[in-house]
Amino acid sequence: MSFFLHRGIETPSLPLPPSGDRAFAPLLDARMRWPVRRARWQAALRDGFQRRVGIPIEESWWHLWERHLPGGDRLEGLGLPRRSLESRLGERLVVHVDPRALVRSVDWRGTGRHRPSSSAFVWDGDWDLRRGDLRHSSRYRFISDIDAHRHDLRLTERFRQLHARLESGRPWSSYQQGILLDSDERILTYLRVYLSFLDDMTLRGFDATRGKDVLGVAVTREGRLLKINRGLHRLAMAQRLGLPSIPVQVKSVHRQWWDAVVAGARGSQALERLAEALPGCTPEWRPGPLDPAPDLGEVAWPEPRHTLS
Repeated sequence: MSFFLHRGIETPSLPLPPSGDRAFAPLLDARMRWPVRRARWQAALRDGFQRRVGIPIEESWWHLWERHLPGGDRLEGLGLPRRSLESRLGERLVVHVDPRALVRSVDWRGTGRHRPSSSAFVWDGDWDLRRGDLRHSSRYRFISDIDAHRHDLRLTERFRQLHARLESGRPWSSYQQGILLDSDERILTYLRVYLSFLDDMTLRGFDATRGKDVLGVAVTREGRLLKINRGLHRLAMAQRLGLPSIPVQVKSVHRQWWDAVVAGARGSQALERLAEALPGCTPEWRPGPLDPAPDLGEVAWPEPRHTLS
């Protein structure tokens, strides 16, 4: 039997779950084996369907739009397949931003059934007018809390929450990560892993390959960037440390901005106009006109302390 080694703890190797990270290997638990396998099977079926069915269909339709053939206008009206566009533009969709400037996110709670499809690149609707404030998010509070109480993680709010679940007989678990926090020591190990991520970023800077998902953003109708997708813990770490710049990838744009930028072009000409416009997009810092609550205002960022020159 092989073993993962982490902070002096040996754990029998189990199948890594779809969104798992080897840093959490000490917390993999045999009791989570079947939920993890089920998640892996589901991910494999989904990915297999996309490779064999979804992507070929998207590519066939993409060529209609690219070559100005009948049906192309319909595809653009549906939002264009994101994966097809990403395969052509690649790194040109990446924009570098100050993480402390990227403080607004899309608040999906107000979109209801009109939430745009994640497989489309061009989004219609008012999704960009309802925004969350990442400075007051649970992720930033969590990262700040473990950083402030790094010498005694039992004092953190997250430890108290997880310990309360343990005491009530409902220990926290995640089949997506394959972990079970059924003791105080496991809870502390879980928190130490996140603290190690923060300390690694302090020493090495932001590693875009470290997480499973890229830090996704969307472009509003005004050409500003809102945070979407995953990677919120890593963004919170970069904000806490005051890193000067991080890469984010544009995953979607508002229809009004798209129409203004491409100006009726199609195919390679439209993509070139898009790529040329993206570096001019900057993070949105203002609240949205459809926000459900008053703006919570500024926060006092700690002094930057990353060690990179």
